[in-house]
Amino acid sequence: MLTGKVAVVTGGSRGIGAAIAQKLASQGANVAVIYAGNQELAHQVCDRCQDHAVTARAYRCNVADFDQVKETVAQIKADFGTIDILVNNAGITRDGLILMMKEEAFDEVLDVNLKGAFNLIRHCAGIMLRKKAGAIVNITSVSGLVGNPGQANYSAAKAGLVGLTKSVARELAPKGITCNAVAPGFIETDMTRGLIDNPDLVKSIPMGRVGQAEEVAEAVAFLAQASYITGQVLPVDGGM
Repeated sequence: MLTGKVAVVTGGSRGIGAAIAQKLASQGANVAVIYAGNQELAHQVCDRCQDHAVTARAYRCNVADFDQVKETVAQIKADFGTIDILVNNAGITRDGLILMMKEEAFDEVLDVNLKGAFNLIRHCAGIMLRKKAGAIVNITSVSGLVGNPGQANYSAAKAGLVGLTKSVARELAPKGITCNAVAPGFIETDMTRGLIDNPDLVKSIPMGRVGQAEEVAEAVAFLAQASYITGQVLPVDGGM
C-alpha cells in the first residue's frame, strides 16, 4: 500500500494518466495531477481520487517548459510537503510518414514525450535524494521498442525514454531511488480510438483484444512499490 505517499502524475487528466492517478489514490497515495489544457477533466480526476479519502490537486503545466516544471514542482512540494512517486505519462502524437513529416511535428513530440520526462525527473529527483527514497515510472510504448510506421517522432521519443530510464536508474540506485518504465501496447484511450477499431490490429495481439488503461495502472502501482527492481521496462501489451 501507498498510504501517505505523494505521487505526481503527468498527463493525468484522462486516459492512462487518469487511471494511474486513481489507482495510486486507491492504494492510499495523495496525488498531484499535472495536466496541459483541460482543467475540468483534471478536477474530475481529483474528485474521483478523493473518493479514496486522500488529497488530490490539479496543476496546469507545460511539461516541455523547464522553468514552468520547476515552478510547478516547487508548488507541489509546498502543498504536499514532499514527492515520493513520479509518473511521467504526458504524451502527444503528431503522426506522419517520415518523408512528409514537418520539423515542428518531430520537435513537438520529442519536447513533450521525452524532454518533459527529463524536466520532471530533474526537478523531482532532488526531493527524493534528500530522503534517500523514491520511485520514478516512465510510460514508454511498444512503439519505442519495435517502431511503428508513421510514428518516427513518437517511436523515437518513447525509445529515448527507455534509455533515459536505464541511465537514471543507474545514477539514482545508490540513493535508494528506483526508475522503471511501463511499455503499453494498444490501450483503449482517446488517443488510440481510431486505431483499435482496425480488426487486423486486434488480430496482431496474441491475447486477441486491446488493453484497458486500468491494466497499465496496475503495472505502474506495482513498480511504484517494487523496492528492488530498477532500470527495467515492463511491457503491458497482450503478448505483442
